[in-house]
Order: sequence, then structure tokens, then C-alpha cells
Amino acid sequence: MPRVLLIEDDRAVREGVALALRRQGHEVAAAETGEDGMAHLTSFRPDVVVLDLMLPGMTGLDVCRGIRAVDQTLPIVMATARGDDVDIVIGLEAGADDYVVKPVQAGVLNARIRAVLRRAGGAGGGGDAGLPRIDTHGDLAIDRAGLSVTVAGAPVALAPSELRLLLTLSASPGQVFSRQQLLEAVWEHSYHGDARLVDACVKRLRAKMGEPPREPRYIHTVRGFGYRFVSR
Repeated sequence: MPRVLLIEDDRAVREGVALALRRQGHEVAAAETGEDGMAHLTSFRPDVVVLDLMLPGMTGLDVCRGIRAVDQTLPIVMATARGDDVDIVIGLEAGADDYVVKPVQAGVLNARIRAVLRRAGGAGGGGDAGLPRIDTHGDLAIDRAGLSVTVAGAPVALAPSELRLLLTLSASPGQVFSRQQLLEAVWEHSYHGDARLVDACVKRLRAKMGEPPREPRYIHTVRGFGYRFVSR
């Protein structure tokens, strides 16, 4: 039974979402504040966090950054009010794996939770069949079976979406992937999804790999279309 930590200050929303998630088969711990949510990380040990951005005191962004400071792999789905475009981008760049727009639809939230859990449980895919167990590109080594990445021998801790994005791109060096293709392959968004998910994830991935922002070595931007992986 997946363990979901829900951090939401609105009591009615918190109780309604928690009830809906329990009906979907999740074990839920609900926290009213960011501070309470951070305390639950140790006591409850969640498999995924559903995080409201607009929290009093310790904000959702503070919580997101706090989680990422101690755990790079715990999936985070943030909830944001409709139209908060700046907060969405900031939240994604802070380390969230996906987001839902409030008022949250139970079916949509459950689908997003199960998608991030699939990525966390097995980040493979993206055409890995037949590829070597360890894929080496210059200083970058990708263990496709062990689901680990090193740069110049140093391990790189990646969130599930970051790892799956790298696996997808690197499986076909030189191939250009549109943002929509990456949304479908990594986030399992089959509809016309939000390209900000892809762009924010690429930014985080480049930073963790030590990629120069202006002249990245491995993940290149194809303007107006998407991204491609360049083997070195």
C-alpha cells in the first residue's frame, strides 16, 4: 500500500483529499503545516509527498527544498492554485516531480501519484532494451540496470523524473525529442501537457551533472522543439 504524506493547511481540502486517496488504496498521513510535514518524513517514511505550495510559516517551496536537501529520490507532487505560473516554475525548479492544479481532482491526483511511484520504483524505459548495462559517455557513466549515474567517478543523486529523463535521452544519442514526446515517455502525460515540466527537469539535471548552463556537454536544446543527448 503506497504511503502518501499530504501537506495541506486547508482542513476541508486536507480531509477531502486524504479520504479520496485512502479510497484509492493509499495509506495517508496528513500534515497541516510545513514543519509538521517535515517531522512526518522520519516518523511516517512516505513513498510520495503531495505538497501544497501556499502554506503558512514554512512555505511549500521551503518544504520542497528541505526534502531535497535530505532525499533526492522521494517523489514530490505539488498542488498549486490555478494561474500561479511563477510558483509552478519555481516549485519545479526546487525539485518537485509533477504538479496538479487546485481544486484537485481525485482521479488526476491518483494518476500522478501512481506515475511518480512507477518512475521511483523502476526508472528504466526509454528504449533501454539491448543497451549495455553501463553506458559511458566521456566522464558520464549511466548504470542502466543499477539505475545510478556518476560524473568523473562521483555519484550523482537524481530524482526519479530526472533519472528517467536522462535514461530516455541517452538511449538514443543524437535523436531530437520534442517536449511532448518527453512528457509522454517520462511523466506519462498522454495529453498536450505542460512543457515547463520538461524544461525545469532539464535545468535541474544539467545542474546536478555539472553542465555549463550556456554550453552543456550532453543535453542540448533544440530551439522551438525540444532536446537531444550528445555522446562525448
